[in-house]
Amino acid sequence: MKRISIIALLSCLVILGTVHGQTIADEARLKTLPVLFQQTAAEYRALCYQAFNTARWQLEKIPVSQVRKKKMAIITDLDETILDNSYSDAQLVKEGKTYAPDVWKRWTDKAAATAVPGAVDFLQWASKRGFTILYISNRDTTELASTLQNLQTLQLPDAKLSNMLFLTTTSSKEARRQQVMKQYDIVMLMGDNLNDFTAAFEKGSIPARFQATDDARAYWGKKFIVLPNASYGEWESALYEYKRNLTPAQKDSMRWQLMKGY
Repeated sequence: MKRISIIALLSCLVILGTVHGQTIADEARLKTLPVLFQQTAAEYRALCYQAFNTARWQLEKIPVSQVRKKKMAIITDLDETILDNSYSDAQLVKEGKTYAPDVWKRWTDKAAATAVPGAVDFLQWASKRGFTILYISNRDTTELASTLQNLQTLQLPDAKLSNMLFLTTTSSKEARRQQVMKQYDIVMLMGDNLNDFTAAFEKGSIPARFQATDDARAYWGKKFIVLPNASYGEWESALYEYKRNLTPAQKDSMRWQLMKGY
């Protein structure tokens, strides 16, 4: 009888753990719907095309004669802006794992990311019009060679090491943006994470990020072009107040507290 009670208790704990996301595997499964949205939703593709169409409409306003004369350039992020890495996220879900640098590198070493819908056509058009493309990414510098191979396979313009500014000492992209701004007139920035546009969003609370978004309202769809990413990003870090090493149960508790019902 005691043995049955213990087994029943353990079963209840397992069930509760699953409901409240208290294991790494359960934490991984939270990504199922975001990954499927990226891989199967026509709405996701429509949002991507919408972003690149908007970008093109804005750049068409600039006369070609000015583009080369003023050394105009576009700064773009890579992951989930130009490169689709949903395959890596899907594999993590299937294996019951969460992000880890070595697991990520296992993916990038394959140089197998596909292009975000509309990305290649847009960048090729922009390059032919005379805009220089600069890739600022928080991929590690050890991933430069494989990423370059991936970009060249996709026939992305300006796919060369001199135009690829990867992470070295800090995840902030501000210093790298300032570096290229000394050489080019930056007319547009593209990203899936608001940190891709300005340092105003870095390490900000949810209300602070809302305020910074409102303050920049004149730039969205004009100089700042945002791609959809429901799988990961600064928005997710903000949920957990940028605290590292939280347990799955602690994260679950914070998510529940943030949700607003009626």
